Amino acid sequence: MDKDRSGHWEGVYSSKGEAEVSWFQEDPAPSLALIAAAGATPASAVIDIGGGASRLVDALLARGHGDVTVLDLSAAALETARGRLGPAGDAVHWIVADVTTWQPPRRYDVWHDRAAFHFLTDPADRAAYVAALTAALPPGGHAVIATFALDGPERCSGLPVMRYDGDSLAAVLGAGFARRETVAHSHLTPWGAAQSFQFSLFRRL
Repeated sequence: MDKDRSGHWEGVYSSKGEAEVSWFQEDPAPSLALIAAAGATPASAVIDIGGGASRLVDALLARGHGDVTVLDLSAAALETARGRLGPAGDAVHWIVADVTTWQPPRRYDVWHDRAAFHFLTDPADRAAYVAALTAALPPGGHAVIATFALDGPERCSGLPVMRYDGDSLAAVLGAGFARRETVAHSHLTPWGAAQSFQFSLFRRL
């Protein structure tokens, strides 16, 4: 695990409430729509990469999903989510790990990532991410990956980011993934600023 990277996010989530960060989203509607478009059912295994304290896990459990995993660099972020869920959180698989060094112990039907991938500015980290993604998804599995769009912010949480459209993201993932759909989304931060995102759905070949 990159200690600098994990230390940064541990500091963020230890010092700020979940609604005090720019990426807070009360209703993860764009993610849920693409997870549904992937054909996910309550029996599907879903993993949320960089899930932090996101409300996606709450929404998935509310929809009856019984095999949900959340992976994040920050133990504090996962504790926030788990504490919010109460006893329901006991059914979730919580993993503290850096996705660029993590070795998936199993396969998942849907890989979801809202705004983790765009922090990987080093080509080696991006390659490691794609390797983990490929190992985690069986052929026919789906990935929902959201990043800042080409006209989105250049930095987030004090860190530089990469910006993508559907084509450039597909190019990074490579020939093993077919892009099925890309959706533009304007995210409003808790203080009312608009940020341009793209959400893309891929199928592993």
